[in-house]
Amino acid sequence: MNVEEGGIPGIGRPSQARWVLMLLLSTTMYGAHAPLLALCRIDGRVPFRPSSAVLWTELTKLLLSAFSLMARRQPRLWDTLPWRQAAPFALSALLYGANNNLVIHLQRYMDPSTYQVMSNLKIGSTALLYCLCLNRRLSARQGLALLLLTGAGACYAAAGLQDPQGLLPPPPAAAMPLHVTPLGLLLLLLYCLISGLSSVYTELLMKRQRLPLALQNLFLYSFGVLMNLGLYVGGGPGPGLLEGFSAWAALVVLSQALNGLLMSAIMKHGSSITRLFVVSSSLIVNAVLSATLLHLQLTAAFFLALLLIGLAVHLYYGGR
Repeated sequence: MNVEEGGIPGIGRPSQARWVLMLLLSTTMYGAHAPLLALCRIDGRVPFRPSSAVLWTELTKLLLSAFSLMARRQPRLWDTLPWRQAAPFALSALLYGANNNLVIHLQRYMDPSTYQVMSNLKIGSTALLYCLCLNRRLSARQGLALLLLTGAGACYAAAGLQDPQGLLPPPPAAAMPLHVTPLGLLLLLLYCLISGLSSVYTELLMKRQRLPLALQNLFLYSFGVLMNLGLYVGGGPGPGLLEGFSAWAALVVLSQALNGLLMSAIMKHGSSITRLFVVSSSLIVNAVLSATLLHLQLTAAFFLALLLIGLAVHLYYGGR
């Protein structure tokens, strides 16, 4: 995949080799998230509070961004920080926060399997907003590629992995029948819309501001920390910030923080479409790690999804 149009010339544009490495690392970290979370489980349950893990992740991103900015050795930058340009990042943090909370509420109105399959509609919403908000056009070939990408995600979510030996504890909703309520469908459409909007808006913001990426990350994750701190405090009594954390949990936080920084670079120098391919391709890593670490079994649906992803990448980027 080449560095896509729309990046900021002269502002840290990565070389082709670095770009490919960034994409591979981000794909790997996305795919490793669920298996690492599974390794954190004790007696079938995650022992720490999810909101605390998210808060630590945002705080780690903020600290890494600050260290990166200080490493630039530009003392005047701290004296003349363009704080007015920080305000738009509050909307990015709000959109991401709203989306994360919608995921939780959606589980009340549909079964997890239906959610996993139908949530792939966010690929279409992101592509639509990408064209409308950024004034970009997708060819029929590229549109077909994104359609195949959606199919790959739905196929893998539906039956990509099996646990024939029953090694993993069943989730609480394992026996829940397939269903979706009208309100659940409405919330799902809202989730897909906000997911696409958050991605496209952040891309637009990253590219329009002629600021160092580390500074933009500092703005974004400052709001992210404040928002998630509010969600943690407002969540009521529960485990402490570090209660239940293990080495695996620390690895989850660190990998997600690093992946967040990588994704910021991808949004600045690539596009929201690049992000879709990274997230969709991560299911390959997810499947391999799940089979290796959790002893799950790959099914024919996984190999079909793998084929669809390969075709999608070829259709979208092969003609360049």
